[in-house]
Amino acid sequence: MKVLLINGSPHQFGCTYTALKEIADTLNKHDIETEILYLGTKPISGCIACMKCRSIGKCVFNDIVNEVASKAEDYDAFIFGSPVYYAAPSGQLITFLNRLFYSQGAKLSGKPGAAIVSCRRGGASAAFDQLNKYFSINNMLVVTSQYWNQVHGNTPEEVRMDEEGMQTMRTLGENMAWLLKSIEAGKKAGIKPPKYEVKLRTNFIK
Repeated sequence: MKVLLINGSPHQFGCTYTALKEIADTLNKHDIETEILYLGTKPISGCIACMKCRSIGKCVFNDIVNEVASKAEDYDAFIFGSPVYYAAPSGQLITFLNRLFYSQGAKLSGKPGAAIVSCRRGGASAAFDQLNKYFSINNMLVVTSQYWNQVHGNTPEEVRMDEEGMQTMRTLGENMAWLLKSIEAGKKAGIKPPKYEVKLRTNFIK
């Protein structure tokens, strides 16, 4: 089993990474492989609603979004991490997620997903809520913890001092490991994934 953790912060080894690393270490203790992917600081284009992904099977912008999508089926679960800017996730992560879920959401559907946020003081729950919207619109299994998945601090050192926050990350890792093992056991027992009706789309006018 393998989990992809995506760092949506401009700082590769900052506060968000510190929280993600705590989760990864917990998963590793359960013999679950992890990869922490840094999105970097290069601009990621936002979705332009061209609908080309519907015909070519990938986003028209060939960047890190398509790179992740091309190997999404190799991962059993996903965790997205972000700093909090104005009570919202980083723009870098949001543009990435908008295009990933719109163009290749089927590759993530049915898999566990979790979000974590890092902030100095406030706005964490609003940013956390926004990230969870991606999972709940895409038939994903949302993994929770003992509290909302957030850590506090201005530096990695301060984040490590947030004992409750770091414990929350470890608990998230434990819950993710348990769910992945339960899914694996279910598959071995012959339990098949759910079958869905043909999706209906309405616009409240017709």
